[in-house]
Amino acid sequence: MQQDDRTLGAYVTFEQLASYHVFARQLPLKRNHMALSQLAGPYKTRIRGRGLEFEDIRLYQNGDDIRTIDWRVSARTQETYTKQFSEEKERPVLIVVDQRHSMFFGSQKATKSVLAADLSAYIAWAALQKGDRVGGLIFNEHSNIDIRPKRQRKTIVSLIHHLVEYNNQLKSFHHTKGTSLDEILFEVHKLARPGMQIFLISDFHDLTTASASLIHQIARHTELTALKPFDPLEVQLPIKGDYVVSDGDKTATFNASNKKTRIQYKEDFKGLSSFIKQQFGERQVPVIPVSTADNPKSQLIRYFSQKPAGMQAFSKV
Repeated sequence: MQQDDRTLGAYVTFEQLASYHVFARQLPLKRNHMALSQLAGPYKTRIRGRGLEFEDIRLYQNGDDIRTIDWRVSARTQETYTKQFSEEKERPVLIVVDQRHSMFFGSQKATKSVLAADLSAYIAWAALQKGDRVGGLIFNEHSNIDIRPKRQRKTIVSLIHHLVEYNNQLKSFHHTKGTSLDEILFEVHKLARPGMQIFLISDFHDLTTASASLIHQIARHTELTALKPFDPLEVQLPIKGDYVVSDGDKTATFNASNKKTRIQYKEDFKGLSSFIKQQFGERQVPVIPVSTADNPKSQLIRYFSQKPAGMQAFSKV
Protein backbone atom coordinates (compact mmCIF):
# COMPACT_ATOMS: atom_id res chain seq x y z
CA MET A 1 0.00 0.00 0.00
CA GLN A 2 1.23 3.46 -0.85
CA GLN A 3 0.18 7.05 -0.51
CA ASP A 4 1.23 10.12 -2.43
CA ASP A 5 4.20 11.38 -0.44
CA ARG A 6 5.73 8.26 1.09
CA THR A 7 6.11 4.52 0.56
CA LEU A 8 4.34 2.16 2.95
CA GLY A 9 5.42 -1.41 3.63
CA ALA A 10 8.57 -3.46 3.16
CA TYR A 11 9.62 -2.60 -0.40
CA VAL A 12 9.76 0.41 -2.71
CA THR A 13 8.68 0.69 -6.33
CA PHE A 14 10.13 2.72 -9.17
CA GLU A 15 6.81 4.46 -9.81
CA GLN A 16 6.56 5.70 -6.22
CA LEU A 17 10.12 7.04 -6.01
CA ALA A 18 9.82 8.63 -9.44
CA SER A 19 6.67 10.47 -8.38
CA TYR A 20 8.56 12.51 -5.75
CA HIS A 21 9.77 14.97 -8.38
CA VAL A 22 6.38 16.67 -7.92
CA PHE A 23 7.28 17.64 -4.33
CA ALA A 24 10.94 18.49 -4.94
CA ARG A 25 10.31 22.23 -5.33
CA GLN A 26 9.40 22.37 -1.64
CA LEU A 27 12.90 21.25 -0.68
CA PRO A 28 15.71 23.78 -1.35
CA LEU A 29 18.35 21.58 0.36
CA LYS A 30 19.70 24.52 2.35
CA ARG A 31 20.47 23.70 5.94
CA ASN A 32 18.10 25.14 8.50
CA HIS A 33 20.67 25.81 11.22
CA MET A 34 18.01 26.75 13.77
CA ALA A 35 16.34 23.34 13.40
CA LEU A 36 19.67 21.48 13.34
CA SER A 37 20.86 23.26 16.49
CA GLN A 38 17.98 21.67 18.41
CA LEU A 39 19.41 18.21 17.75
CA ALA A 40 22.67 18.51 19.66
CA GLY A 41 24.05 22.03 19.46
CA PRO A 42 25.19 24.26 16.58
CA TYR A 43 26.54 22.85 13.37
CA LYS A 44 28.65 24.86 10.97
CA THR A 45 29.21 24.33 7.29
CA ARG A 46 32.77 23.08 7.04
CA ILE A 47 33.26 23.61 3.32
CA ARG A 48 36.65 25.16 2.72
CA GLY A 49 37.12 27.21 -0.40
CA ARG A 50 35.55 30.19 -2.11
CA GLY A 51 32.47 28.49 -3.48
CA LEU A 52 33.75 29.77 -6.83
CA GLU A 53 34.78 28.27 -10.14
CA PHE A 54 37.68 29.38 -12.36
CA GLU A 55 36.67 31.68 -15.21
CA ASP A 56 39.71 33.51 -16.66
CA ILE A 57 43.04 35.19 -15.86
CA ARG A 58 44.08 38.84 -16.02
CA LEU A 59 47.03 41.06 -15.02
CA TYR A 60 47.42 41.45 -11.27
CA GLN A 61 46.24 44.79 -9.83
CA ASN A 62 46.94 46.41 -6.48
CA GLY A 63 44.47 45.12 -3.92
CA ASP A 64 43.98 41.70 -5.53
CA ASP A 65 44.20 38.69 -3.23
CA ILE A 66 47.72 37.26 -3.60
CA ARG A 67 46.24 33.77 -3.08
CA THR A 68 44.64 34.04 -6.53
CA ILE A 69 47.93 34.67 -8.37
CA ASP A 70 48.52 32.18 -11.18
CA TRP A 71 52.19 31.44 -10.58
CA ARG A 72 52.64 29.23 -13.64
CA VAL A 73 51.36 31.84 -16.08
CA SER A 74 53.26 34.59 -14.23
CA ALA A 75 56.52 32.66 -14.47
CA ARG A 76 56.02 31.95 -18.17
CA THR A 77 55.11 35.55 -19.13
CA GLN A 78 57.35 37.34 -16.62
CA GLU A 79 54.29 39.36 -15.58
CA THR A 80 52.02 38.81 -12.60
CA TYR A 81 48.65 37.33 -13.49
CA THR A 82 45.74 36.56 -11.19
CA LYS A 83 42.90 34.10 -11.59
CA GLN A 84 39.32 35.29 -11.92
CA PHE A 85 36.47 33.31 -10.44
CA SER A 86 32.74 33.34 -10.93
CA GLU A 87 30.21 32.24 -8.33
CA GLU A 88 29.33 28.58 -8.54
CA LYS A 89 25.76 28.07 -9.65
CA GLU A 90 25.70 24.41 -8.71
CA ARG A 91 27.63 21.86 -6.73
CA PRO A 92 27.70 18.08 -6.86
CA VAL A 93 25.45 16.15 -4.50
CA LEU A 94 26.30 12.59 -3.43
CA ILE A 95 23.63 10.42 -1.78
CA VAL A 96 24.99 7.38 0.09
CA VAL A 97 22.31 4.81 0.91
CA ASP A 98 22.52 1.79 3.22
CA GLN A 99 20.40 -1.18 2.08
CA ARG A 100 21.92 -3.83 4.32
CA HIS A 101 19.85 -6.27 6.36
CA SER A 102 19.92 -4.23 9.57
CA MET A 103 17.84 -1.68 7.66
CA PHE A 104 15.16 -4.27 6.82
CA PHE A 105 13.12 -3.68 9.97
CA GLY A 106 10.02 -1.68 10.75
CA SER A 107 7.03 -1.79 13.07
CA GLN A 108 5.26 1.33 11.87
CA LYS A 109 4.49 2.48 8.35
CA ALA A 110 7.61 1.21 6.59
CA THR A 111 10.96 -0.47 7.09
CA LYS A 112 14.11 1.57 7.65
CA SER A 113 15.34 0.48 4.22
CA VAL A 114 12.19 1.87 2.59
CA LEU A 115 12.50 5.11 4.56
CA ALA A 116 16.12 5.44 3.41
CA ALA A 117 15.07 4.97 -0.22
CA ASP A 118 12.31 7.57 0.13
CA LEU A 119 14.71 10.10 1.66
CA SER A 120 17.23 9.44 -1.12
CA ALA A 121 14.70 9.94 -3.91
CA TYR A 122 13.41 13.19 -2.43
CA ILE A 123 16.94 14.56 -2.08
CA ALA A 124 17.91 13.48 -5.60
CA TRP A 125 14.93 15.16 -7.27
CA ALA A 126 15.33 18.32 -5.17
CA ALA A 127 19.03 18.61 -6.05
CA LEU A 128 18.33 18.16 -9.76
CA GLN A 129 15.63 20.84 -9.72
CA LYS A 130 18.15 23.15 -8.04
CA GLY A 131 20.46 22.62 -10.99
CA ASP A 132 23.01 20.53 -9.07
CA ARG A 133 24.81 17.48 -10.34
CA VAL A 134 23.50 14.41 -8.53
CA GLY A 135 25.08 11.01 -7.92
CA GLY A 136 24.85 8.18 -5.46
CA LEU A 137 26.49 5.23 -3.76
CA ILE A 138 24.08 2.42 -2.86
CA PHE A 139 25.34 -0.58 -0.91
CA ASN A 140 24.38 -3.84 0.77
CA GLU A 141 26.39 -6.68 2.30
CA HIS A 142 27.58 -7.98 -1.04
CA SER A 143 28.08 -5.08 -3.41
CA ASN A 144 27.77 -1.38 -4.08
CA ILE A 145 26.88 0.70 -7.10
CA ASP A 146 28.47 4.08 -7.80
CA ILE A 147 26.48 6.58 -9.88
CA ARG A 148 28.70 9.56 -10.71
CA PRO A 149 27.14 13.02 -10.26
CA LYS A 150 25.54 14.48 -13.39
CA ARG A 151 22.96 17.16 -14.05
CA GLN A 152 20.68 14.83 -16.00
CA ARG A 153 17.26 13.38 -15.35
CA LYS A 154 18.41 9.99 -16.62
CA THR A 155 21.00 9.91 -13.80
CA ILE A 156 18.19 10.22 -11.23
CA VAL A 157 16.23 7.54 -13.09
CA SER A 158 19.29 5.27 -12.93
CA LEU A 159 19.75 6.01 -9.22
CA ILE A 160 16.11 5.12 -8.52
CA HIS A 161 16.32 1.90 -10.56
CA HIS A 162 19.31 0.77 -8.49
CA LEU A 163 17.60 1.81 -5.24
CA VAL A 164 14.62 -0.37 -6.13
CA GLU A 165 16.91 -3.24 -7.18
CA TYR A 166 18.90 -3.19 -3.93
CA ASN A 167 15.81 -2.66 -1.78
CA ASN A 168 13.92 -5.54 -3.35
CA GLN A 169 16.83 -7.92 -2.71
CA LEU A 170 16.34 -7.68 1.05
CA LYS A 171 15.10 -10.76 2.89
CA SER A 172 14.93 -10.58 6.66
CA PHE A 173 15.71 -14.26 7.32
CA HIS A 174 18.71 -14.47 5.04
CA HIS A 175 21.56 -12.54 6.58
CA THR A 176 25.29 -12.84 5.98
CA LYS A 177 28.11 -10.57 7.05
CA GLY A 178 29.67 -8.49 4.35
CA THR A 179 30.40 -4.86 3.55
CA SER A 180 31.14 -2.77 6.65
CA LEU A 181 30.32 0.89 7.11
CA ASP A 182 34.04 1.68 7.31
CA GLU A 183 34.53 0.19 3.83
CA ILE A 184 31.77 2.43 2.49
CA LEU A 185 33.18 5.50 4.24
CA PHE A 186 36.51 4.77 2.56
CA GLU A 187 34.74 4.70 -0.83
CA VAL A 188 32.94 7.96 0.00
CA HIS A 189 36.28 9.53 0.89
CA LYS A 190 37.62 8.61 -2.55
CA LEU A 191 34.53 10.04 -4.27
CA ALA A 192 34.29 13.25 -2.22
CA ARG A 193 35.22 16.53 -3.88
CA PRO A 194 35.67 19.96 -2.26
CA GLY A 195 32.34 21.73 -1.89
CA MET A 196 30.31 18.56 -2.43
CA GLN A 197 27.08 18.11 -0.47
CA ILE A 198 26.99 14.55 0.88
CA PHE A 199 24.00 12.81 2.46
CA LEU A 200 24.90 9.64 4.35
CA ILE A 201 21.77 7.57 5.09
CA SER A 202 22.19 4.57 7.41
CA ASP A 203 21.30 3.24 10.85
CA PHE A 204 25.07 3.22 11.55
CA HIS A 205 24.74 0.00 13.58
CA ASP A 206 28.40 -0.93 12.91
CA LEU A 207 29.98 2.52 13.32
CA THR A 208 33.32 2.19 15.13
CA THR A 209 35.98 4.48 16.57
CA ALA A 210 38.01 3.67 13.46
CA SER A 211 35.32 5.49 11.48
CA ALA A 212 36.23 8.80 13.10
CA SER A 213 39.25 9.46 10.88
CA LEU A 214 37.27 8.78 7.70
CA ILE A 215 34.38 10.98 8.84
CA HIS A 216 36.88 13.74 9.60
CA GLN A 217 38.52 13.45 6.19
CA ILE A 218 35.19 13.49 4.36
CA ALA A 219 33.78 16.40 6.37
CA ARG A 220 36.88 18.62 6.03
CA HIS A 221 36.01 19.94 2.57
CA THR A 222 32.37 18.91 2.11
CA GLU A 223 28.98 19.56 3.65
CA LEU A 224 28.34 16.15 5.19
CA THR A 225 24.97 15.32 6.73
CA ALA A 226 24.05 12.01 8.36
CA LEU A 227 20.43 10.84 8.32
CA LYS A 228 19.65 7.97 10.70
CA PRO A 229 16.47 5.96 10.07
CA PHE A 230 15.19 4.22 13.20
CA ASP A 231 12.08 2.39 14.33
CA PRO A 232 10.16 3.06 17.58
CA LEU A 233 10.59 -0.62 18.54
CA GLU A 234 14.35 -0.08 18.55
CA VAL A 235 13.92 2.60 21.20
CA GLN A 236 11.70 0.51 23.44
CA LEU A 237 10.18 -2.94 23.20
CA PRO A 238 6.37 -3.17 23.29
CA ILE A 239 4.43 -4.33 26.34
CA LYS A 240 5.20 -7.84 27.59
CA GLY A 241 4.02 -10.71 25.44
CA ASP A 242 4.69 -12.79 22.35
CA TYR A 243 4.91 -11.03 18.99
CA VAL A 244 4.93 -12.32 15.44
CA VAL A 245 7.22 -10.69 12.88
CA SER A 246 7.16 -11.25 9.14
CA ASP A 247 8.76 -10.18 5.88
CA GLY A 248 5.52 -10.86 4.04
CA ASP A 249 6.61 -14.43 3.35
CA LYS A 250 8.10 -16.14 6.39
CA THR A 251 7.23 -15.48 10.04
CA ALA A 252 8.96 -15.79 13.41
CA THR A 253 7.98 -15.15 17.03
CA PHE A 254 9.83 -13.29 19.77
CA ASN A 255 8.98 -12.84 23.45
CA ALA A 256 9.19 -9.39 25.05
CA SER A 257 8.51 -10.44 28.64
CA ASN A 258 12.00 -10.78 30.10
CA LYS A 259 12.65 -7.68 32.25
CA LYS A 260 16.42 -7.99 32.08
CA THR A 261 16.31 -8.32 28.31
CA ARG A 262 14.00 -5.32 27.99
CA ILE A 263 16.29 -3.11 30.09
CA GLN A 264 19.43 -4.24 28.25
CA TYR A 265 17.74 -3.75 24.89
CA LYS A 266 16.83 -0.15 25.74
CA GLU A 267 20.29 0.64 27.11
CA ASP A 268 22.02 -0.86 24.07
CA PHE A 269 20.09 1.37 21.68
CA LYS A 270 20.61 4.44 23.85
CA GLY A 271 24.34 3.74 24.04
CA LEU A 272 24.67 3.25 20.27
CA SER A 273 22.73 6.46 19.56
CA SER A 274 24.98 8.44 21.92
CA PHE A 275 28.09 6.95 20.33
CA ILE A 276 26.90 7.85 16.83
CA LYS A 277 26.11 11.43 17.85
CA GLN A 278 29.51 11.75 19.50
CA GLN A 279 31.48 10.44 16.53
CA PHE A 280 29.75 12.75 14.06
CA GLY A 281 29.18 15.66 16.43
CA GLU A 282 32.86 16.02 17.29
CA ARG A 283 33.38 16.68 13.60
CA GLN A 284 30.47 19.12 13.40
CA VAL A 285 28.40 16.74 11.29
CA PRO A 286 24.68 16.74 12.15
CA VAL A 287 22.92 13.41 12.67
CA ILE A 288 19.23 13.70 11.82
CA PRO A 289 17.11 10.89 13.29
CA VAL A 290 14.08 9.96 11.19
CA SER A 291 11.52 7.49 12.52
CA THR A 292 9.71 4.98 10.33
CA ALA A 293 6.59 6.64 11.74
CA ASP A 294 7.70 10.05 10.38
CA ASN A 295 6.85 11.46 6.98
CA PRO A 296 10.22 11.67 5.16
CA LYS A 297 9.20 14.70 3.11
CA SER A 298 8.17 16.68 6.21
CA GLN A 299 11.41 15.85 8.00
CA LEU A 300 13.53 16.97 5.05
CA ILE A 301 11.58 20.21 4.75
CA ARG A 302 12.17 20.83 8.45
CA TYR A 303 15.94 20.49 8.30
CA PHE A 304 16.63 21.70 4.75
CA SER A 305 14.43 24.74 4.31
CA GLN A 306 14.31 28.16 5.92
CA LYS A 307 10.94 27.71 7.57
CA PRO A 308 10.75 28.52 11.29
CA ALA A 309 11.83 25.55 13.41
CA GLY A 310 8.49 25.27 15.18
CA MET A 311 6.47 24.63 12.02
CA GLN A 312 7.23 20.92 11.74
CA ALA A 313 7.28 18.12 14.27
CA PHE A 314 10.57 16.29 14.75
CA SER A 315 12.04 13.45 16.76
CA LYS A 316 14.61 13.84 19.54
CA VAL A 317 15.90 10.28 19.46
